[in-house]
Amino acid sequence: MFANIAAYHFVSIEAPRVLADRLRERAEAGGLLGTVLVAGEGLNLFLAGAPAAIDGFVGALREDARFTEIIVKTSYSAAQPFGRLKVKLKREIIAFRREDASPLAGRAPAVAPSELARWLDQGHDDAGRRLVMLDTRNREEIEQGTFAGAMTLPIDNFTDLPDALAPHREGLADATVVSFCTGGIRCEKAALWMQATGMDNVLQLEGGILGYFEQVGGRHYDGRCFVFDDRVALDADLRPLVDPSPAAA
Repeated sequence: MFANIAAYHFVSIEAPRVLADRLRERAEAGGLLGTVLVAGEGLNLFLAGAPAAIDGFVGALREDARFTEIIVKTSYSAAQPFGRLKVKLKREIIAFRREDASPLAGRAPAVAPSELARWLDQGHDDAGRRLVMLDTRNREEIEQGTFAGAMTLPIDNFTDLPDALAPHREGLADATVVSFCTGGIRCEKAALWMQATGMDNVLQLEGGILGYFEQVGGRHYDGRCFVFDDRVALDADLRPLVDPSPAAA
């Protein structure tokens, strides 16, 4: 059995290469595979390995004061979903290329999964405003599933979102817009950018789709959540779409 973790944390990192080298060493020592992205704005990682090795990696990471509060989402699979370990230095831990979208200056307002589910049950937020779920992922991901009735945009890369959203902005003025993505990293940047460019009615879904699955399950969600590894997608119980036995793999 393999433990699969997804985590990100926005925090100022003065020496990204030093951190990247240390995380590579820890991951290699534990036999972990996956992707670790390090930038001056923080850390983004997707790793899989033996549960004890994953626990050790996360425990060591949280000993660093910068990552004590990092939120880690965990799921399990019979097979290792990654083929190798990649540790990379990046300008951003998720490329957006907008100067007005940095969470280092303060996080975007968020709605918790349980509260969002309640709003979706009643059809509006607590102020009576209509809800618009805004999917900030690309079209390949959306094919696997999304929130029922969500606004989806025909984008292939996250950097395409501002232009794709432009024709819809005026029509969203009377709504409470909840941006969402897989784990929270893109919808947070998107929400900050939307606020900075004049939309004061935007929230991010705390923890993204995976956080919603963990806390709420699949209520109001149609299909699965795409993931960028050999599992392809996870259902609302965090079970993989593709999970060959270790022998078959």
